Amino acid sequence: MEEGVVELHDDNGKNDRKLTISAHTFSDLTYTSPVVFLYLLKECYAHGTCKATNKFRILQQKVYNALENSPQPGPATFAVWCLYVLPIFGLYCEGLSHLIISALRRFLNRAPTSEDTSKAKVIAAQLFLDIVGGLVDHDERIVLKILEVFDVKLTDIDEALCHLKVQDDYKSDRAKTLVEEYIFKLTDSQSYMTAASLLEHFSIRQSGQPFLVKMMQNKQSRAAEKWATFMGKSMLCALVREYVDQNMLKQAYETIKKNNLKQEFPDVYHNCKESLLKNLAEKALWDLAEAKTHGDKQLLEYLVSLAMEAGYLEKVDELCERYSLEGFLNVKESEASVLESKYLRLDELAFENIIWVDEVDGLCAATSHIEECKVVGLDCEWKPNYVKGSKPNKVSIMQIASDKMVFIFDLIKLFEDVPEILDNCLTRILQSPRILKLGYNFQCDMRQLAHSYGELKCFNNYEKLLDVQNVFKEARGGLSGLAEKILGTGLNKTRRNSDWELRPLSQNQLEYAALDAAVLVHIFQRVHNHSQTAGLPEGSDKIEWKSHIVSHMDNPNRAKKEPKNKKRIGR
Repeated sequence: MEEGVVELHDDNGKNDRKLTISAHTFSDLTYTSPVVFLYLLKECYAHGTCKATNKFRILQQKVYNALENSPQPGPATFAVWCLYVLPIFGLYCEGLSHLIISALRRFLNRAPTSEDTSKAKVIAAQLFLDIVGGLVDHDERIVLKILEVFDVKLTDIDEALCHLKVQDDYKSDRAKTLVEEYIFKLTDSQSYMTAASLLEHFSIRQSGQPFLVKMMQNKQSRAAEKWATFMGKSMLCALVREYVDQNMLKQAYETIKKNNLKQEFPDVYHNCKESLLKNLAEKALWDLAEAKTHGDKQLLEYLVSLAMEAGYLEKVDELCERYSLEGFLNVKESEASVLESKYLRLDELAFENIIWVDEVDGLCAATSHIEECKVVGLDCEWKPNYVKGSKPNKVSIMQIASDKMVFIFDLIKLFEDVPEILDNCLTRILQSPRILKLGYNFQCDMRQLAHSYGELKCFNNYEKLLDVQNVFKEARGGLSGLAEKILGTGLNKTRRNSDWELRPLSQNQLEYAALDAAVLVHIFQRVHNHSQTAGLPEGSDKIEWKSHIVSHMDNPNRAKKEPKNKKRIGR
């Protein structure tokens, strides 16, 4: 591919002959036939050393450049003749066909319609007839692309049939009948997406609801949606009913929303909306769920009931006050009492205090206290970002828990006010070889901290770090599931995606944040200090912590380059 020499070897490994592929042929096609051009293209593909994707792009550019250099009798005509003879290249046929078509499509997007493209369309119509007649062998996906790139319509196929001198038995709808027969063969072989695309390309609307049902029965919902969209509103309604019958509520909702069918399916739309809200609530995406209600009172009341069920009582208060919802306040107290026994509370862990750290004196005092500890738990929180493709928000707080106290560092304010002191204090903690630091899936937090505060050296590496997730690989349900397994009660995770940039944080937010760090210390102490206690889950007394402690851990952005045999934490 760089005009180099390729050495061919015989069976004994000896040099047999040398083959030179010249790039000159790709820049001047004046005296090069399609067969020779394809042969050289195939040789380039066969002997190229690039990876498949890069190789395709390089060769696509080669073909594109060749088409720009006026091949005879014209670029589009030359391309269609290439497609005509490509099946003789066997296994290379499909790949080179995609190559030729993609390069031609790029070329035609820039070049205006000309006499050459008109001639090429006539040949492409004839090529289609030869494919249907079994004279030329092309995959049906290639057939579709040929029809699309050369814009072959039923009238063009009619003209091609006329040129076959079959006027004696010629009928006005012969082309349509021939195309339909080809499409029926595709449906018999379950090539539904190609069949639907061809029906749309030729604007054939005779296939009705049975075709849609057949696609849905064969789990071809994408093809069914494409076909229904082409057919119009009545077929889209039939598609929604099929989705509902198969309990595909998400797809039904998207189809209703996309095609403005809310009036036709009010109950289905509402049920789909409720299902969507429930999924978001289960992921603790409450703000996004609220936005999805669009102020609909019935949906808001359902969201409030989900918040009550999850124990997110401050969200209940917030929604009821914001939207003047009534009828929920009387059951809050009973719900709260039930939830107290359902989830682990911070006071059950005998913690003395939660200390908010947002100024220099508090920072220094917290650092001095933590430096006296042998084991601490680490966690951090940041405000979720619901805009797809946008950058995540900065880490807002970092929690560091000892066995009796939890310090919550306001990273945003401390970084703004005293960045150098913050850097020094966190370096003394995070890079201390005397303090065992516990995290849960802390690789994600490390990456986010380094991204948020790249100017600080404290987040460049960590000493004596233990990811508890790696110790209990079989635990399900994340940290909450692990807490339930070891301590007997899980964590309420409904607030994990709340607004962590809110100042001041609510008491419930503070307790949630503190508990995530504190529970790590208690899980460690429970297993490490009470390894002989009969009440522990089976196998917990045999856990070897030391093998999972990482003595030195770099910033995750650099850690990817470490040797494979070096111990690292993370997923």
